[in-house]
Amino acid sequence: MSLNIATVAFYVIAIVLVGSSLAVVMLRNIVHAALFLAVVFGAAAGVYVLLNAEFIAIVQVLIYAGAVTILVLFAIMLTQNAMSRTSSPFSGQAWLAAIISVALAAGLIFTVGSSQMALASPNASANLANAINGGGTVARIGQLLYSPFDYSYVLPFEIASVVLLVAIIGAIVIGREE
Repeated sequence: MSLNIATVAFYVIAIVLVGSSLAVVMLRNIVHAALFLAVVFGAAAGVYVLLNAEFIAIVQVLIYAGAVTILVLFAIMLTQNAMSRTSSPFSGQAWLAAIISVALAAGLIFTVGSSQMALASPNASANLANAINGGGTVARIGQLLYSPFDYSYVLPFEIASVVLLVAIIGAIVIGREE
């Protein structure tokens, strides 16, 4: 196994990702857990960058590390008085959680072990990315979204933006105090 920069970066990001994930679950202070959640989202974006999925990494940072983490922090800060600090974060059903975790891990290991990508050559992921219409770069996504020559996703993109606008207006109307 050759040890190059990408491999070292992956191991560092993986250690940060797993450590932060454990901190999210194990910390008693919920604000600190939410901040570690932002670190988890950032480390996941780092994995996406290593996989040459720049667009997904950017979306991961903007939506999850930005918006979702801020939303969670606001929810925590607005409801923190309703929560008691003396309650245990661990329930009495740890055995059930352990069984479910082992079953989930076994299913994931079986799925990854029997997939075609796991059995293919070491360069299979790079070949697959290049085979899918010129790769999955941000430029290619932009061409698919807005190009008049390729199949354009402009209409579904605009429909999604109108639906989000209606949802925002509906939230404002519902949340407005009269």
